[in-house]
Amino acid sequence: MPLVPSSSYRAPFFLFNGHLQTILPSTLRKAPAVTYTRERIDTPDEDFLDLDWSCAESETLVVVSHGLEGDTHRPYMKGMVRAMNKAGWDALAWNYRSCSGEPNRLLRSYHMGVMEDLHLVIAHALAKKNYSTVFLVGFSMGGNLTLNYLSQWADKIHPQVKRAAVFSVPCHMSSACDQLAKPQNRIYMQRFLNTLHQKLLLKAQSFTVDLSNYHQIKTFEQFDNRFTAPLHGFKDAADYYQRCSSALHLQHLQIPTLLVNAKNDPFLSQECFPVEQAQENPHLYLEMPATGGHVGFTENFLAGTYYSERRAVEFLKGAE
Repeated sequence: MPLVPSSSYRAPFFLFNGHLQTILPSTLRKAPAVTYTRERIDTPDEDFLDLDWSCAESETLVVVSHGLEGDTHRPYMKGMVRAMNKAGWDALAWNYRSCSGEPNRLLRSYHMGVMEDLHLVIAHALAKKNYSTVFLVGFSMGGNLTLNYLSQWADKIHPQVKRAAVFSVPCHMSSACDQLAKPQNRIYMQRFLNTLHQKLLLKAQSFTVDLSNYHQIKTFEQFDNRFTAPLHGFKDAADYYQRCSSALHLQHLQIPTLLVNAKNDPFLSQECFPVEQAQENPHLYLEMPATGGHVGFTENFLAGTYYSERRAVEFLKGAE
């Protein structure tokens, strides 16, 4: 089992569909007050990662991973960091390569399966302070990355890593890309393609990058075939999706992990609800609330309370 039989979450009445539940928190939520201390660390390939710490002087650390084209200052990230601090835990929110406000040094950037970077962040944190417990939290792409790390690198993770909670995860990448390519999701797709284009324009100032006819790219599959796959060692988009879709590797998950995907999430295909994997793996807890949108889960919009934050704390403390 651990299919979570029902979810207590219900969206506020005025957020009456998945698009509103997605867009309003993303655009109108005020970022919670969190004070970060930034640290830059080098990667083995002579690149860098920018880490943002918010500490409560705890022996427990929560590593928080953001979504595609996000960063540590997004309201959902600061909200989760604040929730972890209120629970009495240190929090470490990290920026993927090129996501911290400064281009990274290499032609390569980040992708859905960059497990070595997450592993480096955790190893660095444990070397810096001897944490007894590490929890992982991820949103959307960061959730897929977290699930990939815990399943594909199950034999490499540090023993201090005890639990994880992830939200709104496109864990079956090819079908999720098809979902986002649908006409009703054009606004999201265009926003992603625009911000990715801006980063490629910056890359082109230092590297040879062919951006001719970029405007003809309309889907993630087209973008990934042209840029993501060749820049990161994949044969093509199909190879990238096969190797980095966490839904295909969840049988190897070995620590208690909560996956919360809303049924009305406009980003997610049916394949992103891994019911059979949850039924077969006692470590995977799949919760499928009827509402929530994508990285939404608003409880009280004006009060700034979010189910994802409350649920993550509950689960990481041991509640199923």
